[in-house]
Formats: sequence, C-alpha cells, structure tokens
Amino acid sequence: MSAADILSQDFELGFTYTRSTGPIVGRFLTGLRDRQIFGIRASDGRVIVPPMEYDPDTAEALSEFVQVAEQGAIVSWCWVAQPRAAHPLDEPFAWAMIRLDGADVPMIHCVAAPAEASLATGARVQAVWAPETRGFISDISHFELAGGGN
Repeated sequence: MSAADILSQDFELGFTYTRSTGPIVGRFLTGLRDRQIFGIRASDGRVIVPPMEYDPDTAEALSEFVQVAEQGAIVSWCWVAQPRAAHPLDEPFAWAMIRLDGADVPMIHCVAAPAEASLATGARVQAVWAPETRGFISDISHFELAGGGN
C-alpha cells in the first residue's frame, strides 16, 4: 500500500474540564500557599503528610488535619550528581524521604546540599519556600540542611 492510499486526518485531543483537588488535597495545597504544612491523622493516630482522603490500612475516611513543622529529619536519600532539565534544582541535590516534625509518615522532596558527603540519614532539614506561593507542591522550593549543613 502506498502513502497515497492511506487515509489520515490531523486532530487535537483536548480535555475541556478542570478537576477539583477536593477537600483533603485542597486544604494541603492551600496550606502550602499560606506557607504551612498540613497532614492528616489516621485511624491509629499516625499523621500522614501529604494528607490522604482514606486511611491506607483501614480505608476509613479521614478528616482531622494536623499542622506539622517545616523542619524534619532525612529518613533515606539518593544523590543526584547531574541534574536534568526537568529536575527542581540546577545544582547537584538529593531526593529524600523527609519525616517532618509532628508527622509519622515521611514525604519525598528534594534537599539542596553542598556535597553528597554532607548528607546522612537522620540529618535535620528545613523547608525553603518559593518566593511566590500559589498552592502547588513546588511552593516548597526545596529543603536545606538545618544549621548550615554542619
């Protein structure tokens, strides 16, 4: 079959709707816009950050928000020596599991550090807010080592 025998039509597929983040994720994102971090209390008392609509163990609906600190500890991490264009930082950094003070479940975010050797499990970190916050996870620009990375 030649190219002339094949029928084709260019088209653009669009999604002409918006999606609500809902009351749980919406409250979390509104908190970020206001430079506050919220988790949610699970059925067993654990605080989950970011918050979830349902308890991951019992499937019970959750609704008790808990404000947690902007500081926490690194639980685990992976160094990125050569960031790519889509990464949040231009300089080498770490992806880290960070358990914020007041939370029981760690969240993933990036940590700016002067060198891989300056990072360790248990190291204390502090959130660095974006200059302008809009209600996105990127409102936390990144985390940095607390106390200047000592």
